[in-house]
Amino acid sequence: MTLSTSAEGVPGAGRARSTGVGHAHAKAVLLGEHAVVYGAPALAVPVPVLTVTATARRSPEGAAGGVTVTLTGSTSRPMAAQASDGLRRLIGEFTRSLGVDDDRHLDVALDAGIPHGRGLGSSAACARAVVHALADLHGRDVTERRTFDLVQTAENVAHGRSSGVDARAVGARGPLLFRRGEAQELHVGHHGLLVIADSGVVGRTKDAVELLREGFEQHTGARERFVDRATRLTEGARQALVEGRSEEFGARLTDYHDLLRAAGLSIRAVDDLVEAALTAGALGAKITGGGLGGCAIALTRTDRADEVTRELRAAGAVRTWTVALGGPAEHAP
Repeated sequence: MTLSTSAEGVPGAGRARSTGVGHAHAKAVLLGEHAVVYGAPALAVPVPVLTVTATARRSPEGAAGGVTVTLTGSTSRPMAAQASDGLRRLIGEFTRSLGVDDDRHLDVALDAGIPHGRGLGSSAACARAVVHALADLHGRDVTERRTFDLVQTAENVAHGRSSGVDARAVGARGPLLFRRGEAQELHVGHHGLLVIADSGVVGRTKDAVELLREGFEQHTGARERFVDRATRLTEGARQALVEGRSEEFGARLTDYHDLLRAAGLSIRAVDDLVEAALTAGALGAKITGGGLGGCAIALTRTDRADEVTRELRAAGAVRTWTVALGGPAEHAP
């Protein structure tokens, strides 16, 4: 199945512009974190209420062939520096791979509404928005495959070995099944709500990856057991999601949280959010993303969403959002 991309068929393709604009949105991983890099499947959903807008323009100032990247919004200074390194590499690769012959200085501005370090795909969304902005600026059509490859160029700088889930999900229009580098859109069989709660703690994906790797090395067969358990939980969740078995889908979310927590990848602040959501009547809850901080997600029926949100905030969530699994997202005020 071909995934939609707003970079394809850019208006005015073939005609260079003075300014190019690109957009992308956040994502949340439902199940499959960490195991996906070892070949297990993963499930992810777009979070279109959280967006990034990139603007690219040629500048008469600055060194010829140079690039200035400016990030605004909810970006922290350390993350901005890391993001800029990856984006500069992406821009260089875009220029080479598409044969863009333009030695003028390039100014790229990002208005990032996705909090960094929360497992919501901020770096991938910034990269995707930049690809779209460059395509718009130079009047080029960019295929989804080329977009993915370019985003991965930046992601591998930000996270080391990147699974590719974020690069796909920040451009998706609905839930995705991701397996061995290929993404497939899923048709959801129910219309529950996913409440996303920000713990306020910046996650540490690289540290989490290293922690898990060290655990695998210390215990024979640990990696195989982890990947096998993750695969079975994710496949069960996929079937339940498609067939509309909400309670079963929620239970698999919670089971996956237990798997990640047992591996040392959660923290007390996130565990408290998971417990609060379940106490408030959520069908399931878990950490989402790389771990050691970030966000929790909770599956809830529509009539319980307000109560779950209140309890999450009482348990320490600094902000929350809701995603309708069968439709567009909305902000939880």
